[in-house]
Amino acid sequence: MRIVISLILALGIAAPAAAQDLGAPPPADVEIQTEEEQGLSGSVTDESDWEDIGIAIPSFVASREEATPANASGTGALATEVSRVVYNDLRNNGLFRPVGPDALPKPSFANVSEPSWGTWTNRSADMLVHGYVRPQADGRLTVGCYLYDVSLRNELARGGWTIQPNQWRRAAHKCADMVFSRLTGEDPFFDSRIAYIAETGPKDNRVKRLAIMDSDGANHRFITTGRSTALTPKYSPDYKRILYLSYVDGNPRIYIYDIETGRQTLVTQNDYPTLAPRWSPDGQWILYSMSVSGNTDIYRVSAQGGPSVRLTDAPGIDVGGSYSPDGSQIVFESDRSGNQQCYIMNADGSNQRRISFSGRCATPEWSPRGDQIAFTNSSTFNVSVMDPNGRNVRVLTRGWQDEAPTWAPNGRIIQFFRTERGSGDTALYQVDLTGRNERRLQTPVDGSDPAWGPILP
Repeated sequence: MRIVISLILALGIAAPAAAQDLGAPPPADVEIQTEEEQGLSGSVTDESDWEDIGIAIPSFVASREEATPANASGTGALATEVSRVVYNDLRNNGLFRPVGPDALPKPSFANVSEPSWGTWTNRSADMLVHGYVRPQADGRLTVGCYLYDVSLRNELARGGWTIQPNQWRRAAHKCADMVFSRLTGEDPFFDSRIAYIAETGPKDNRVKRLAIMDSDGANHRFITTGRSTALTPKYSPDYKRILYLSYVDGNPRIYIYDIETGRQTLVTQNDYPTLAPRWSPDGQWILYSMSVSGNTDIYRVSAQGGPSVRLTDAPGIDVGGSYSPDGSQIVFESDRSGNQQCYIMNADGSNQRRISFSGRCATPEWSPRGDQIAFTNSSTFNVSVMDPNGRNVRVLTRGWQDEAPTWAPNGRIIQFFRTERGSGDTALYQVDLTGRNERRLQTPVDGSDPAWGPILP
């Protein structure tokens, strides 16, 4: 752990040029301008030796108390809620040891840009996050966020976002994203959404509905009614549509749900069962599997419809195709060898080769960074990762039945669902790449088949 902190502090010493680029802290009555920050030129994702970084996140403050539709108690109470969201984001990724606003003294508005350093030095904080909420004349709100290095007593990053009141949680997630990226040098992931299957009813007669929510479980919304079973949702790269499998007439067929209009479009019409649809990285193509005369192969069809192209033709069941980030390759599962294993092929179906040789490999999904493939070890039903060549397999979870991994936009966190032994109850979980930081996501009903979308535009 000390290694990581020393690395960050050392980089902080070398960072005055970046800090100067941000300009001097503004007076308290001057609005923060949004800056595009650059992460430190180091990484804290070395899973072999890492440690938490202490971050103090006291309550954000309001420039003035005013009624706001974002919080019935006014802008002061809203500012505290914003800081609580930032705290909850940063405490669940395995890299930081934040202390939240309810355990810390509340700064004054003037302290936002001029911290009282002695307060935080005495609390052994490595980093400090300050912020504010400022009501605008047109009813919108500006949320400002500062990141400070307590030891060096300097500012590392700042950001500001002017938003509609109902978007206040997104501003909090953007603040957390800014802190995460500045301290790790990695892409953020908090300002993103998850689609999943909401499950209710007895084990042998489950009602399965499509639902969406923020990455932290807030703003939950059911999309379908449950009259038809929904499965395997996937967000489109532009966040405007959700691809999923529905049993509208008793047969599994692939639909696209337009989030803005609520309209559903059948992707391809045929007489054969189809399953496991996935988007291409550019949103132009859809992979799916179709069973014809007892043989299941992977096909590709335009997202606008049209003829399908068969990509595999080996005897057996080929399913779960997932594109590499650059769209040039596809990983998929197949039982052509006698049991479930993972294979890779070029995007046109050529050069198919096996990459897994131990246990069983199912539901593979390529990391957004391209350096890992997550999969379900269907021998033990645990979530694992491996290099794209099948080497360096690491088991991340130890549940009774964990499956269907999906990556966070930055490729550091994996969500999956767990079925409880005996009851059949299902729930969403997430774990980081170390396997040490696992937590359950709260959903109003049981959940399965999570699908993590990209960072919101």
